[in-house]
Amino acid sequence: MLDVDPYDALQKLRPVGSFAVTSTDFADGGPLARPQWSAAAGGVDRSPQLSWSGFPERTRSFVVTCLDPDAPSGSGWWHWAVLNLPVSTTSLDAGAGGPGGPPLPEGSLVLRNEDGDRGFGGVGPPRGTGLHRYLFVVHALDVPSLDLDPDTSPAILGIRCFFHSLARGILTGTVNRD
Repeated sequence: MLDVDPYDALQKLRPVGSFAVTSTDFADGGPLARPQWSAAAGGVDRSPQLSWSGFPERTRSFVVTCLDPDAPSGSGWWHWAVLNLPVSTTSLDAGAGGPGGPPLPEGSLVLRNEDGDRGFGGVGPPRGTGLHRYLFVVHALDVPSLDLDPDTSPAILGIRCFFHSLARGILTGTVNRD
């Protein structure tokens, strides 16, 4: 038996600086509120409020993603991917870009989540799969925008962020349906 951390493969991101990401909807490491759950799990698929500060002065734009690395898929589960947020954007209201929610800044682009929808796909891990972490990551990029097709996968967005990130802030929410 190998003595390896099962999450070691997820630690391959290029080391960069960090900055603060906060939310009025949940505390870092704490449970996500019911509105952030999927409709199928009793929620409303509403993205949480997010704010960030302390990013490098050289930042030209932001990307916001949400990944569940604990999904029983072998590759995680992308819940949200928003790119080309202007550098003047330092927060997103709850429900940003979603149906009936506040609009995203002009020029931003939302990729399809794992459910095939453009927007935040609420959480709802399968019962019996233990504690799931939801990594809300804000990437500070060195370019004003990424030229990606709207049908690009969040994984490809992640590769582009790998090469253009100056820093990243991470806020982790949790859910356990056991």
